[in-house]
Amino acid sequence: IRDLLSSQIIIELYELRQEQPLGASEAESNWFSMQSALKVYGAYLELDVDQNGMLSKNELSHYGSGMLTDVFIDRVFEEYQTYRDAETGEREMDYKTFLDFVLAMENKNSRQAIQYFWKLIDIHHRGCLDGFVINYFFRAILRLLQTKKIEVASVDDVKDEIFDMVKSRTPGIITMQDLINCRQGGTVLSMLIDAAAFWRYDNRESLMMEPDDDII
Repeated sequence: IRDLLSSQIIIELYELRQEQPLGASEAESNWFSMQSALKVYGAYLELDVDQNGMLSKNELSHYGSGMLTDVFIDRVFEEYQTYRDAETGEREMDYKTFLDFVLAMENKNSRQAIQYFWKLIDIHHRGCLDGFVINYFFRAILRLLQTKKIEVASVDDVKDEIFDMVKSRTPGIITMQDLINCRQGGTVLSMLIDAAAFWRYDNRESLMMEPDDDII
């Protein structure tokens, strides 16, 4: 209950109870508004290319920037509820699981979202991340960017930067609580799962000067 009362969710619920209707931009950003619901459902329908009412790994990979890594998508389908297609045998995601996914993706800095992603990135179920795990996820980012012929920093440089950002209590080890406490957990997660998000972070200074220079 304390988490709910201190979260952005309760604020958005109260916004809908106001006598004055929300403006267009406010309504679109409010998770519980009709505009937001239609936006998410529209995204689901657009991703569902074969129109079978479910999303395959390939279909989900086109979410957002379309630059989510294959390693991350595989982990989503391994850890969260999916259903096996009777004809193809492929695991597919329903709308309810997609809603959880979108809510986490759009609120990466929240404790609840970090808990959602932690289940995906803690591949050894040890309760902590080390350099090996960071390398594992970032190499998938590197492969995607290389297909765009984009040069990025070395894996070791990025690993060191992530440890500097988190400032974990135990050197060389990152816990879920470390991610929450550092207040940059959402940025760190984005750097490990979304190649476009990492590129924007890596080029943040030049993008501030030339905001239209987004090539991804």
